[in-house]
Formats: sequence, structure tokens, C-alpha cells
Amino acid sequence: MTESTRLSRRLFLGGVAGLAAASLPFEAATARAADHRPPRIYSCREWGARPPADPLTRIDARPNKIIVHHTAYPNVQDFSLDYAFQNSRDIQNLHMDVNGWSDSGQHFTNSRGGFLTEGRTGSLNALRSGRYMIQGAHCVGQNTQAIGIENDGSYHLGEPVPQAQWDSLVAFCVYTCERYRIAPTEIYGHMDFNATQCPGGLHERLPELRAAVRALL
Repeated sequence: MTESTRLSRRLFLGGVAGLAAASLPFEAATARAADHRPPRIYSCREWGARPPADPLTRIDARPNKIIVHHTAYPNVQDFSLDYAFQNSRDIQNLHMDVNGWSDSGQHFTNSRGGFLTEGRTGSLNALRSGRYMIQGAHCVGQNTQAIGIENDGSYHLGEPVPQAQWDSLVAFCVYTCERYRIAPTEIYGHMDFNATQCPGGLHERLPELRAAVRALL
């Protein structure tokens, strides 16, 4: 059984830059995004990731979309960096030891405190290069062409997304769209492609997310 076919088991688991910026052609908008400071993303080495169990696949092409997820873990009130690191380790252990995957399935993780961490090994260097991606295991049928971002928490029961987490998600999408030349219209939720409740209430906010990213670009 492949990583992609086992994905159903994973369920266990703002502002406006001005009307002129929003109306810019996409090519001009991505050039302007270079003026924004990249978000801080902690590498696998920094949060103490295990090495992948098997060699990961490099895709020598840019991804064409971002897929938003939530972990379906409890909505903790610990917004610290230490918790973000522990959460990243917990996700990797689940994906490797329970799901049997080579590494964390998602490319990046966003904690409820707004801390961004690299998920699948090599994804951060790939993003910074803007030229290639590491094949993921987060969405069946999209793992060779989509960047997956896990947002810690359960948002299918109406729980609000912490502001720090939302702001971090916007900043991550701005940077990823800029580096990979992805249009803000190409930001989706997991449920757009697979039968799942993921990413819960975040899916209803995707139009808001796309608009915020486009405005900042």
C-alpha cells in the first residue's frame, strides 16, 4: 500500500496593501512580493526531526498550488515554540510509525501560536530555491504538484483560528506563492480533492485567505 492510498488514516490526526496592488498582473505582483520579509520557518534539524525512513523523491518542477490542512489534534492553549516543536515531532512519529510513511506527509506545519516548521525533510531548501519540490504524502492525487501546509488544531467544530496562526498562514502563502510563482487563486483545502472534513472551518475562510495573499503580493 502506498503512502497516498493510506492518507485516509491521517484523519486521526491580514490586511490590504492597496487597491493598486490587488489589481496588478500576477507577474508584477510576484515581483513586488520580494519586498516582503520571508517568514521564519524552523528547519527539521531545529525541531529535532528523525531522518526519513526511505529516500524522498525530488520533483524537478515548481508546484502549482497550495493545499491547506488542519491536524484534527486537540485545540491546545500552549502557543509556545517548544510546543510547536513537540507537535512537529508528534506528527512525524504518527506518520512514520502508524501510517508507515517515509517522513511527515505535509511539507510544512503551522502551530496555533503561529510558528512555522518544515515538515517533510528538504522542503525548506526546495521552497527557498523556488525551482523544485519534494514529493509529499498529504493529499491523494496532488502530492507531486501541491505544497501541503498543516495547521495545528481541529476546526471542523466551529473553533476559531487563533489570530497568530492565521497571520502566519497568510505570510506563509505569500512567500510560497512568490517563490514558486503560484497564483493566489490556486490555494485550496484538502476537501477540494479528497473525501475528508479537513481543513474544517479553514475551508470557509479560503476566499479571505486568497484575497489577503493577493493584496500583500
